[in-house]
Order: sequence, then C-alpha cells, then structure tokens
Amino acid sequence: MADTIWQPDLSRFDGPKYLALTRALREAVRTGGLEKGERLPPVRDLAWRLGMTPGTVARAYQIVTQEGLLEAAVGRGTFVAATHPKFGASQALILETPTRPREDAAEGVGPADLRSPRLPEVGQNEAFSAIYRRLSDAGRFDYLGYPGLKRDRDLRSALVAWLADRNLGAFGADDIVLTQGGQNAIGLALQCCLKGARPHVILEELAYPGFRHAARLNRAEIVPVMIDGAGLSAEALDDACRRTGARIVCVTTEAQNPTTVRMPMERRAEIVAVARHHDLQIIEDDCYSVGIASAPSLRALAPERTWHITSISKSLAAGLRFGCIVCPTGQGEPARLAAQHSYFGLARPIVDLMMGLFASGEAERLRDRVQEVFAHRLEMTLNILGTFDIAWQKGLAFVWLKMPNGWRASTFVREAETEGVLVRSADEYALIDSHSPNAVRIALDGSSTEAEFARALDAMARLLRHPPGDLPV
Repeated sequence: MADTIWQPDLSRFDGPKYLALTRALREAVRTGGLEKGERLPPVRDLAWRLGMTPGTVARAYQIVTQEGLLEAAVGRGTFVAATHPKFGASQALILETPTRPREDAAEGVGPADLRSPRLPEVGQNEAFSAIYRRLSDAGRFDYLGYPGLKRDRDLRSALVAWLADRNLGAFGADDIVLTQGGQNAIGLALQCCLKGARPHVILEELAYPGFRHAARLNRAEIVPVMIDGAGLSAEALDDACRRTGARIVCVTTEAQNPTTVRMPMERRAEIVAVARHHDLQIIEDDCYSVGIASAPSLRALAPERTWHITSISKSLAAGLRFGCIVCPTGQGEPARLAAQHSYFGLARPIVDLMMGLFASGEAERLRDRVQEVFAHRLEMTLNILGTFDIAWQKGLAFVWLKMPNGWRASTFVREAETEGVLVRSADEYALIDSHSPNAVRIALDGSSTEAEFARALDAMARLLRHPPGDLPV
C-alpha cells in the first residue's frame, strides 16, 4: 500500500509543534481528509516536509494512536484506525472564545465548558435595552457619520473614573484610546511600538495565546522568557534583551494567565529597571483583574513606557467588545490616530451604550453582581477541589490545578471530556519550545446552574482521585 500524500497546514493551529500536528491529525481523520485504513506518511518523510524533527512527528502520532484514531503495525506503518476517538479529544482553541458545545456528552446534555470564563446573566441585557430605549425616546440616534477622534472624549473621561480603583499613576482622558476589546488593544499597542521588518516581542513562557497571534500578525518573532513563583523573571528578561535586541515585552502583573500568580512589588520594580536599561516598551495586560489593586501597576511605576490594557469582557459582557489602553504619557493622541487609521474608532452605538452604563452607575452595579456569582463559584471550586494542588486568587475567574501523581495533563483533559467537562491543558499556553508544566486551567462558569457546575467539579474530583493505571511511556 502506498503512503498517503498528506501534508497539513499547521499555521491554523496554535501552540507547540507536536500539539499542532496532533490537532491536524484529529481534524483530518474526523473530516475525511484521512480515511479509515489509509497509511500515514513515514515519520521521517513527514518531518522533512513539515520542517520539524522526527521526534516531534512521532510524539503526535503516539498521542493520536493512544486516542484510538490511529494504529501502528510493526513493519507496516501507521494507519487510520477509526473516525472517532475512544475518548474525546479536547479541541484546543486559538483564543479564549469557546466554541459551540457538543451535545453528545454524558447524560445527554452538552458538556460543561470550563475552558473560558462565561459570565452570568445578572441583568446586563435588560440594562442594555433600557439604555437604547432611552436614547430612542430622546431621539438621540445619530449613527450616519463616521466615529471621530473627539466624539468619544466624554466616554474616555468616564473611563478615568471607572479605573480609579486601580493604581495606574497619573493619567486622564487624553491618555486613553478606546478599543474593540482586549485582543484589539494588544494588536493596536504592538502596531504603535514595533519597528523594522522582523521585530522581536518578549512573552512569558506561559501566556494568553492571543499575544502570540497579535505578534505574528505584526510580523514579530516571539521570544519566550521564564516565569517563576513571582511572575516574569527579571534576570531572564535582561538576558533575552541582550540576545535578541527586543524592544517590547508583554507581561501580566495582577493575575497571570494561566498560573494566577500576582507579581510582588519587588519583582515589578526589577522588571521596570530592566525595561529602562534596555529601553523596552511594556504591554501590561490587566483584562482579568477586577479586584482593587493595592500595588502600583507597571503603568504607575513606568508611565513613560507602559501600555496598560483592560476590557469589560471578564466583568460585564464579552459580546460588546469594549476595552481600552491607558497609554504611556504623551502617547494617547498618536494611539488614537492609529486606531482611527485601523478601524475608524469605536462604533458609535457602543460608545453611547457604554456611556449610559457608566453615567447611570449600572456598570458598577452589574460588575459587582457578576463578581458575587464568581466569588461563590470559586468557593464551590475550592470546597470540591481544594485538597489538590490548586492556585487561585480572589476575584479571578479561573484556577490553576497541578496534576497529582499518576496523571498527565493531556490525558486528564481527554478523560474529563468523556465525563462531560472541558478544561485547558497547560500546553495551550506554552510558547514553542517552552516548558509546559503538568497542569490544567479551570475556568469558572457563571452561565450554568450551581447544580451543573457542581456536577462538573465532582466529575473532575473523581478523576483526580483515581489516576489511570497504564500511563503511556
């Protein structure tokens, strides 16, 4: 039998190369790109065509074989064995946005999707409707013209008050640029900072995948830097700057994603010192943090070089796509001009809605109610999973669970899916060639009932107490 001429496009898949190839194999088998009984290319041949090591290809083949989609016959090769795995394989996502849940999990209902925090409905839709009704009754709709650089100043002023509970240093409305959510803010900040044909962007070795995508869209090379129990290593950052000449670093100080680490003050000061020594621009991601921050942000410590990013996706409503950048001192006007050239500014209906939410006090009231739900879900999580090695932070909508002896994170993710629970492996946050710890991130689901959420936690607890006896080697 001739080998299948199969060469996947791995650029569609994020994460380590072996994991991207694993996903491509699953997709090809499930969609018919590789039919049952077909023989896959030899490891060395596929590795040569994809520009990776044979060990990377062999690792992907081994994972998909363990799932039952492939089978290896000694002396004959590797063949497609089935179109569905023996246990569900979690489809890793590029960004935080969850896909539509499958309807084939346990008990005939869709799976509990704990890959990304889902907000509870606490009156947001009613509040949005009321604001638009008031605008309509007052004849305030005027959306025929393009957004302009000065039309959103009142909203930027309202944001200054909204952000008053965060220690951002001195800033005002002129320092703010409005964005279409946090991901858009990351891309815009990179556009403002990156120079040259192939610039370098420094990222934490475990980081929100959206940073990687934004960097690649801006033609940037990604430089992973070690993190430890205090967050980004200042010593490793200094070394990376010396090796690569990078001029920008993306870092999370209040709520590191996915590890939940909150960077202590001493480390923040060290990061700022390295940034000033190498003239680094800093993108500070604060999209997950919703609690009152007592320690100064990097924006407060280094206002001349820090782009502080936040959004309402984790506190009010992800679908509105509303966020902002508190720019370095003096950079607000150039950043708003870049936004104007990129997307003409924020859509005027969203500006009116957000202005109504802030001016009426509804934004603060809804945020507090969302936090009440998440606080209770966190309490439930710690009550059920607290005997295991779990990291968490008050006000944060996810936890970080290190695997107990006997479990591999990738195996746990697959087995959890068979129990109707979707979580994320550390692999999905690891940069290429970076260390991936044996851990998973579990998001708090505020959209499900308490009973449904408790069932998901109980299912994971049962799995964690009974690791498989025949781990692959």
